[in-house]
Amino acid sequence: MWRDDPRDDDRARADRSRGTSGEARSGNTDPREVVTRDLDVPRGRARARVRVRTQTYTLRGSEARTLATVGAFRVVAAGDLRDHRDRPLDPRSSDLKHLREAGLVRTMPYLLGRTRTTVITLAARGRDVLEAMRRDSPDERTQTFYEGLRNPRELAHDLMVYRAYLRAAERLVEGGAHLRRVVLDDELKREYQRFLQAPNRRRPDSDGQPLRDGDAIERWAIGQKLPGEDGHVQFPDLRIEYEDRDGLARTEDVEVETPHYRGAHAAAKARSGFTRYRSAGGRLGGGSSRGGGSPFDPGYAEDVLS
Repeated sequence: MWRDDPRDDDRARADRSRGTSGEARSGNTDPREVVTRDLDVPRGRARARVRVRTQTYTLRGSEARTLATVGAFRVVAAGDLRDHRDRPLDPRSSDLKHLREAGLVRTMPYLLGRTRTTVITLAARGRDVLEAMRRDSPDERTQTFYEGLRNPRELAHDLMVYRAYLRAAERLVEGGAHLRRVVLDDELKREYQRFLQAPNRRRPDSDGQPLRDGDAIERWAIGQKLPGEDGHVQFPDLRIEYEDRDGLARTEDVEVETPHYRGAHAAAKARSGFTRYRSAGGRLGGGSSRGGGSPFDPGYAEDVLS
């Protein structure tokens, strides 16, 4: 069956390989599936057709999950993702080749530490497909998807965020958590900028300078469950929104620390209360993960610094 762009009036019904919304929610105990929670995606091994305006694509469940993962985390190493046979993605064959040839993702070779890998980012077409598969929801806090790189100079750091997420999310699930959404620092910072600029939107003569004082910023930070200090707010690399085993809404903030974290910056992160993961080169200190990635490095005593 066809799945129309949700902006069209004549929406098509999803085929049976995509699963119901209840089935989508049941996947929230798998850290790899939380990014598809708000999507009416193909879920089977066979490819299903997806239409976005005048374009038609075919996707299987693992390919839809790859699109959503790359979109949610902005950039992911191919070896950290799995195809429909649970193998690391190979840019020369199967899922990743299909997505690249369809113009849904972009790939490029990269040396992560001493390991050669392939970096995947979402193309504009890929983001269009994800938005076309977005399920109507009364919840405004749905998963955000990004296309392209943010800052090539921070690529090594950004590639570690998905790995850190898998380790943190698996620990939460083992404790009975029901995963809801992942939030990158970009989204948290946008909300902060909207807060800072809100008074200026009522002033036609505004010069754009924020009018919030330190007390107002501190109150905002407390309301967002973010640490604030001397009028400055600390943002994690990633926030995981989840419900605990009692159904209470919770968040876990995750920070990836690289060898470049030094001085006042490192000290502020240490005081933040974030769950901090330490990376060195292409490795991330932590346990094994169903989602793949680097194995545990026995040189690290702990994966979590705080």
